[in-house]
Amino acid sequence: MRVMFDFDRIVDRSGSGSLKWDRYAGRDVLPLWVADMDFAAPPAVLAALQQRVEHGVFGYTHAPEELVEVILERLWQRHRWRVQAESLVWLPGLVVGLNVACRAVGEEGSEVLSMTPIYPPFLSAPKLSGRKLVTVPMMQEGTRWLIDFEAMEAAITPASRLLLLCSPQNPTGRVFNKQELGQLAEFCQRHDLILCSDEIHGDLVLEPDCEHLPTASLDAGIAARTITLMAPSKTFNLPGLNCAFAIITDASLRRRFQRAMAGIVPYVNLFGYVGALAAYRDSGDWRAALLDYLRDNRALVMDALGTMSGLQATCGEATYLTWVDARNTGLSEPAKFFEEAGVGLSDGAEFGAPGFLRLNFGCPRSVLEQGLERMARATNGLACSIKERR
Repeated sequence: MRVMFDFDRIVDRSGSGSLKWDRYAGRDVLPLWVADMDFAAPPAVLAALQQRVEHGVFGYTHAPEELVEVILERLWQRHRWRVQAESLVWLPGLVVGLNVACRAVGEEGSEVLSMTPIYPPFLSAPKLSGRKLVTVPMMQEGTRWLIDFEAMEAAITPASRLLLLCSPQNPTGRVFNKQELGQLAEFCQRHDLILCSDEIHGDLVLEPDCEHLPTASLDAGIAARTITLMAPSKTFNLPGLNCAFAIITDASLRRRFQRAMAGIVPYVNLFGYVGALAAYRDSGDWRAALLDYLRDNRALVMDALGTMSGLQATCGEATYLTWVDARNTGLSEPAKFFEEAGVGLSDGAEFGAPGFLRLNFGCPRSVLEQGLERMARATNGLACSIKERR
């Protein structure tokens, strides 16, 4: 029998230093933007952190052996991917991993490929590392987003060294299937590209007939050229604990990655290790209940957006994010329009896709309903205004 968890409970995050909520402090704006859920962490995580606080000594630390064992066993049980302990490289955040990968691969002025729309750090990391960013738009098939392999081939140059992949994809929510990932792996091998695969949303697959497949688990060939980035932060709502890891099975590539980190990247916070262990080892029931709740929230969002004039939404197969096409509204700044209506959404321009919006439905249903009602009123008012002008 599944344990019941209260995802409807509203936790007041004001005064807690919340990036998500402080953006609109003092304003009547519901924040449905950054990928940070409003649910309390799993009870097992809270208990483990409390126990560690009571210990009272917070000295330098390293990853507990049990955490390493739990991750390796999890990779095998969930993905049939056999990984050795030495392949894990600990990081204080997944975005750090993206930036380290850009510094570790290629040289000054070499090219990094990324598919758009994509969440902002993918667009900034190459430039911050002295690399040239080359973006390749994904294809739209209705509201479904696909990899445009012809465009990928056209984008390759002799300076291409690295491909940044987000799988499952943020912001579209796509779960790439084995055929797509196999084609992408062949592409990287044929063009001698290193692949950096952000798989932070891999445990948030909402479609029953979809399964997340780590790209590096396909075969030894692609594994040897892949940096896989994972973290418990999105699934278990622990981004503030700053714990992530890279899986790099090739020893030479791993050394390059670690050299790029040396003296710059800090160690993982000890509470990050504690939270990660309790999340992965003891919070499976919480995750299962979360996925059920998110599925219902996703259905609510899709139904509501379907009634709003000018908006077309992507029903993502994974994540707690909905990608919304607002280009038919005629609005030059749709994010600003909805912010003025009391709903804070992510601006698609930051993802390389002006005219789009990203909506975070990882929140109590009552908050989500209120946000969708505000959006409906705003779009209805916009539609009426357009009719009057005609």
